[in-house]
Parts: sequence; structure tokens; C-alpha cells
Amino acid sequence: MEQINWKNLPFGYYKTNYNVRCYYKDGKWSEPELSSSEYINIHIAATGLHYGQEAFEGMKAFKGKDDKIRLFRWKDNSARINASARGIMMQEVPQDLFYKAVKMVILNNKEYIPPYGTGASLYIRPLLFGSGAQVGVQPSKEYVFLIFVTPVGPYFKEGFNPVDIQIVRDCDRAAPKGTGHIKVGGNYAASLLPIVRARNEGYSTVMFVDSKEGLYIDECGPANFFAIKGNKYITPKSNSILPSITNKSLMTLAEEIGLIVERRRILVEELAEFDEVGACGTAAIISPIKKISDREKGIVYYFCKDGKAGPISTKLYNKLLSIQYGEEEDKYGWIDIIE
Repeated sequence: MEQINWKNLPFGYYKTNYNVRCYYKDGKWSEPELSSSEYINIHIAATGLHYGQEAFEGMKAFKGKDDKIRLFRWKDNSARINASARGIMMQEVPQDLFYKAVKMVILNNKEYIPPYGTGASLYIRPLLFGSGAQVGVQPSKEYVFLIFVTPVGPYFKEGFNPVDIQIVRDCDRAAPKGTGHIKVGGNYAASLLPIVRARNEGYSTVMFVDSKEGLYIDECGPANFFAIKGNKYITPKSNSILPSITNKSLMTLAEEIGLIVERRRILVEELAEFDEVGACGTAAIISPIKKISDREKGIVYYFCKDGKAGPISTKLYNKLLSIQYGEEEDKYGWIDIIE
């Protein structure tokens, strides 16, 4: 294994020793098996290739000061990938099989878990897709469930420093009665064009508005949106955004520190009234936002006047990170020790 510069890891793919694979065929799942190959054999008519039968998850494992490996809220990820499976007619993965595969892939790649204090973590990517051949539009009868891992640094190169984002109105990520509420690849494919364009124009990512009326905030690219206004933690309520496990955790912690949590529709114009705003998700945890530019209307909203994250965002970020690394009591039962 080559020497890794843990403190300067990008959020990208890094080859590790093993991935884990399970196969659904003839009405049952196989036991998890290790593979050292980075490639998969797939039928040319697989539904995952042609009809978008594909869902994935993003999870993280952390090494604490005590050198123990901590896995964060895996049951929520298990439930969410099965919600995605139901949404696009795929075979669900039993929770015990999910956990067995996650544990196997972590323990067989222990040397790739970044050391405590580096700010890095082990990113875990479960993937489920239709592998059976179908030419007509119908669900597959066979599926592959696999998990690979890779050590990662922050999702945005800025880390926990404020980023700039761009509101887009000429592209929609998902429709109100579509697949926006589940974690399927098609949602991310739909976001690529505006995200790449925004990056080329100097922004870290985009903010999508609701596709029906174009009035309300939906998501920040690959992450949920939240805002702080006085003693309130406000986040969008919409049936076209992914229910973020990180956002769910932040809402719990926000209540713990005395904030009132509001899940509701948020008008874009309300950005002018917020004290702090940010994007949150597994990859980024929290990315504070310092500028939001409305590409079509030419309006710009500014935050983080001193160039730093706001006090509430900072407190929530540090609190969640402390739980994940084992520095603070896990009073909500979010952590499993992997050994």
C-alpha cells in the first residue's frame, strides 16, 4: 500500500483492496463475497443500463481517538436504499444482508480508514442495479448489490469554508411526482448539465427551485438546503427532494441546542431574511454558503460577511462531527462500532 497524504485527500475514487458483491437470482440473494476487481461483468441488455434501474447510497465510517471504527446511521441508509428499490421496482436488500456486506467491506479495507485527526473519513458506496436482460420496458428478474469504499477528504475543495452557489431556473432536477425523493442515478444525471455549467462560471454547485412553480427552494445540487433565522432551523419540505440523513441528524441536534425546527416550503425571496445558509449531506456534512446568485434574475444574496461560517452552522457542524468521531456522547444511538 502506497503512502497516503490523509490531510490532503480529495473527494474522489481511490483504489482499495476489496469490494463486496451479492447477487439476486431465482428468488433469493446470495451471501456477500469479496472481490478485488474494480470491474463488473454486465449483460448488454441489463435494465440498469437501459431503463435506469439503479440506486445507490453514501455512508461514512470514522476512526476515533480510541482507534475504534465508527459507522454512522447505517440503518437509515439500509431503509433508504430499499425505499429507492421500491420506487423503481427493484428487489429490496434485507437489512441483515446490508449490514453484513457493509461490515465485511470495512473490515477488509481497514488500512484505508483515515487516522483520527486528519479530517478525512472512509466513504462507503452501496450500489443496487438491475442486471437481468430485458428489451421491453419492465423490471429485471436479477439484481446485483455491491459496496465499494474509498478514503475521502471534503466534498467541496473549500472544506468547511463558505462556498458560492448559483440558482438555476432553466433546468429541473426532478418533478414533484417523479423520483426526486429517492436516491437513483437519473436524478444526478439531470443535475450534471447545470452543475458543470455553474462550476465553469465560478460556483461550487447549484440551487434548484421547485419544478412546478419555480418559486420555492428545493435542493443545493447533491445536498439538502438549510437556513438559520434567529432561533429557527429552516429546511425545505418537498416531495421532490431526497430526505437527507445528515439533515435529519442536524434537525435533531438543532432542537437539542434550543432551536425551533421548521420543515416548510421556502420562497427564494426569503434568502434575503436569513442569517446563515448552508448545504448538508453525507459527503459535505455542512457546507456554509457565502453567496447565492440567481442566474436568470441577476439577484445576489450575501452571507458570511466576515468570510467565515456562521456561529450556529459551526456549532452544529462541530457537534455532529464530534459524535461521528466518538468525542461526544452518542445519546441518539447513531453509531455502531465495527470490530
